[in-house]
Amino acid sequence: MKSIEELAKIREQMKSKMALRESEGTIRVVVGMATCGIAAGARPVLNTLVEEVNKENLTDKVSVTQTGCIGICQYEPVVEVFEGDNKVTYVKMTSDKAKRVVAEHLIGGKVVEEYTIGANQAV
Repeated sequence: MKSIEELAKIREQMKSKMALRESEGTIRVVVGMATCGIAAGARPVLNTLVEEVNKENLTDKVSVTQTGCIGICQYEPVVEVFEGDNKVTYVKMTSDKAKRVVAEHLIGGKVVEEYTIGANQAV
């Protein structure tokens, strides 16, 4: 950085990314970012969710945040989607799966069943 103006420009660029995470949307998407989640690849999943929600102009209805331990380490990376009193827990997430969740669940309103914890539990 060479000047206060340059710092202000960087601040404005980052503000839009942070505003997405802090918005008061009707749908909350929470990514488990404890040590186990990060080690399993949660950071690229979080970044993809933020980028896709922003790209699809969903910031007024969807907020993407992170949390600590969700408690199901064997299923990391874990993403929880809260809509009112309903919660969907997506497990073993990847960036590609996150894109599909945005397209089908957040935009289309249809849960991607095969990524949920119920579909991934051993019989």
